[in-house]
Amino acid sequence: MASNPNYCDITPEIEALAAQALRNSSIDPDDFVKYDVKRGLRDLNGKGVLAGLTEVSDIVAKKIVDGEELPCDGKLYYRGVDVEQLVEGALKEGRFGFEETAYLLLLGHLPNQEELESFTRQLSYYRSLPNNFVRDVILKAPSHDIMNSLARSVLNLASYDDRADDISLPNVMRQCVQLISLFPMLSVYGYQAWNYKSGSSLYIHAPRPELSAAENILTLLRADSTYSFWEAHVLDICLTLHAEHGGGNNSTFTTHVVTSSGTDTYSCMAAALASLKGPKHGGANIKVVRMFEDMKEQVKDWKDEDEVRRYLQDLLDKKAFDKAGLIYGMGHAVYSLSDPRANLLHSFVEKLSREKGRNEEYELYSMVERLGPEVIAGERKMYKGVSANVDFYSGFVYHMLDLPLELYTPIFAMARIAGWSAHRIEELINMGKIIRPAYKYVGTHADYVPMQQR
Repeated sequence: MASNPNYCDITPEIEALAAQALRNSSIDPDDFVKYDVKRGLRDLNGKGVLAGLTEVSDIVAKKIVDGEELPCDGKLYYRGVDVEQLVEGALKEGRFGFEETAYLLLLGHLPNQEELESFTRQLSYYRSLPNNFVRDVILKAPSHDIMNSLARSVLNLASYDDRADDISLPNVMRQCVQLISLFPMLSVYGYQAWNYKSGSSLYIHAPRPELSAAENILTLLRADSTYSFWEAHVLDICLTLHAEHGGGNNSTFTTHVVTSSGTDTYSCMAAALASLKGPKHGGANIKVVRMFEDMKEQVKDWKDEDEVRRYLQDLLDKKAFDKAGLIYGMGHAVYSLSDPRANLLHSFVEKLSREKGRNEEYELYSMVERLGPEVIAGERKMYKGVSANVDFYSGFVYHMLDLPLELYTPIFAMARIAGWSAHRIEELINMGKIIRPAYKYVGTHADYVPMQQR
């Protein structure tokens, strides 16, 4: 709560100003069609406007057959490597994969054993905060919104960096590796600070240099710092799958836009965090979990397909949950037939649910994954296929890991900082003009009127 009791008040005068803004800033929706504006920088079929080139990742959702573009099962490639092979390779060799993924995204090739060990040592080397940073920054004015806390901490780190504004490649690489290392600490410590302010005990565990990012997240978060094999590995898989997703997603495009201005790494990553925190981007898995919590209360028999189908129809008819008319976790801006990240998570979620004794919930998720597209297709005109996306299962994973809702989107950020870093470096290396798209003025012109005549 703000120290000034009036800090958050919306006065009648402010209400009146907002009403004036609404009257004078509403653009006729027909104008967007008239001037062929690609709203959201996408066409009617969801295809994005080409704004740049990248070698960091590739998203495949369509194929050409006899000259015709057709939807296909989704594929995601990091630097040309199929993400499914990345996950399977790490598991087959009995190791964690996020560190390898970060190396691949930043440097453009798969590391050999020596390169991976050296990179991991660098991550461990930079996994420490400046003296008294937790006391002076994180514990002061803690926020219930951990994404805001994380962004504030990132900006504050610039004050401890004598080379904060240096955008030479070696320095930016150092800053990016440092932030990849520190995001879990900044996020978890921010959560612990808020928890403490809310009346819980405060415990600040130090990270362990020999542990992976996934293991350290669980170590930092849990009071006893313990975790099982599958808990750590499924979290590691989530980090790998969320690490990157093309240059056109909102937060990564923000990274390119802000980097093109020549700003520093800390400001750039704070801007990316601001984008990711939006509920249309990074907060979707929270909605999925809350939707299922409501579903479990409303649906009496979780195995009754007809009852589950009726609830899904009620969601679309704005009669259930938040009455937004959405089945959360269904559909994606690019993928149509399938999201490869959701497919990968599906099999590992089954293993974790057995370990946690939550098979019935897993079966309910599987049923909704199957029925959801059918219900949506029966209700709405579809320009492309619809399927479960990565948020559909990631929220369930975090729920089974007993991770607090407040950390769901920060965990997304702990992973995506690797992709943002790769795109920032790519933009700096290939940087041309500052990114500046066009906006057409559709208002009217008016003469200035002296004060006494208004």
